[in-house]
Amino acid sequence: MAGTKSGGQAAAATNKAKYGKDFYAKIGAKGGKLGRTGGFYANRELARKAGAMGGRISRRTKKVA
Repeated sequence: MAGTKSGGQAAAATNKAKYGKDFYAKIGAKGGKLGRTGGFYANRELARKAGAMGGRISRRTKKVA
């Protein structure tokens, strides 16, 4: 039964039975190894400029006096 706690536990048990007890550790390690901390982490000045730009854009409607 998808979407329930018991269904999730059953799926986890099936995955562990099929692929080994360390199934979730393996897929987590794959994800960690793929990361290269790029993006804004690599360019702090770009992050600063983008944040300032986003801060200037208001999502609120303009008050009409």
